[in-house]
Amino acid sequence: MVQLIHGGDIYTEREKGRGGDLLDFSANINPLGLPESVKRAVAEGLSDTAHYPDPLCRELIAALAEHEGVKGEQLVCGNGAADLIFRLVVAKMPYKALVCSPTFAEYEKCLESVGAVVRRHALTAEKGFCLDESILFELNESVDMLFLCNPNNPTGQLIGRELLTAILKRCREAGILLVLDECFCDFVEDRESYTMKGFVEEYDNLFVLRAFTKNYAMPGLRLGYGICGNETLLNVLRETGQPWSVSLPAQLAGVQALREKEYLRRARELVFRQRQRLTQELRALGFTVYPPGANYIFFRLGPGYSADGFRERLLEKGIMVRSCGNYCGLSEEYFRIAVKTEQENDRLLAALEAVREG
Repeated sequence: MVQLIHGGDIYTEREKGRGGDLLDFSANINPLGLPESVKRAVAEGLSDTAHYPDPLCRELIAALAEHEGVKGEQLVCGNGAADLIFRLVVAKMPYKALVCSPTFAEYEKCLESVGAVVRRHALTAEKGFCLDESILFELNESVDMLFLCNPNNPTGQLIGRELLTAILKRCREAGILLVLDECFCDFVEDRESYTMKGFVEEYDNLFVLRAFTKNYAMPGLRLGYGICGNETLLNVLRETGQPWSVSLPAQLAGVQALREKEYLRRARELVFRQRQRLTQELRALGFTVYPPGANYIFFRLGPGYSADGFRERLLEKGIMVRSCGNYCGLSEEYFRIAVKTEQENDRLLAALEAVREG
C-alpha cells in the first residue's frame, strides 16, 4: 500500500467520514484561498483544452520573467515544484547528495529513486534546528548535489544570506549543484534579503526552486518553476520532462495569479499578524514554539499534552494538523500547523484547549 508522507491528505479523512467542516491546518496554503480572478481565467479558458497546452509556456514564462526580474531564458516551468525536483535528479544523476535532516521528504525520495547515496546533515533541537557553518565542512568534491529549503520545511527556520553565499561559493569550488527551495519565500517578511535569485547570473551551480502552490493557494493545479543561469542544465531539464508537463489550466492560472499584487500583499499582512498571535497563544498553552519564518508554525508538545493520539483527538474536533514524526530526525512530539484566518485560528486554539489533559 502507498504510504502518504505529506500534509493536505483530506481524501483519507473523507474516506473515514471526516469531511464536512474539517479544517486543514496540515498544508501551508495562502489563507485567502484561490483568487476569484484565477478561477475565472481557468473557467473561461476551458474551451481551449481541446488543444494541447503550449509546451514552451511562452505567455507564462514572459509573465514570470517580469514578475521575478530575471531573463525568460533563465526560467523553466513544471508540474509543481516536485516535478522539477525529480527532473533535476534525473538530469544530473548524482552519485552522492547532501540533504538536511529534518527537511522536505521529496528531496531524499527523488535522489534515492535514481540510486544516489544520500547523506544527511543533522539540524538539532539544541541549535533550534538552525543551519550553521558546520555544513561547509561536508561540502567537498565527493558531493554532487545539495538540497536546501529556505525557510526550511517543517521547522520554518531561515538561512541568512551570508551563510548561503558561503555555501554557494563552496559548492562552486567543489563542483556541487545547489538546489535552493524558496517555495515559501513570499511569506518571509524581508523576503528580498533572503532570496538568492539574483545570484543565478554569477553562479551557474545554483538552481532556485519556486511554486504557485503556497502563495496563490493552487496546489491542485500543480505549477512550479525554476530560476537558473546554467543554460546547459536548463536545456537538459526541458528535454527530461514530458513535453506537456504544464497543463493549459495551470498556465492560465499562473499568468492571472501573477497580476494579483494586492491579493498577495493582503495575504502577507494577514499571515504576519496571525503568525505572531498564534505563536504567542501556543507558547501560553505550554508548547515549545520555534521562531516561524513563513506561513506555518513548528512546535513541540508541552506539559498536559501527549503525543499518543494528539492528532486523532484534534481530528475529532474537526482540526487536521501535520504530525512531524515521520520526518527524519524528529519524534512524535513535533507538529506543524499552517497560519490561517483569524476565525479558523480561533477554532484551532479552542480545540487545543479542549484536548489538553487535565
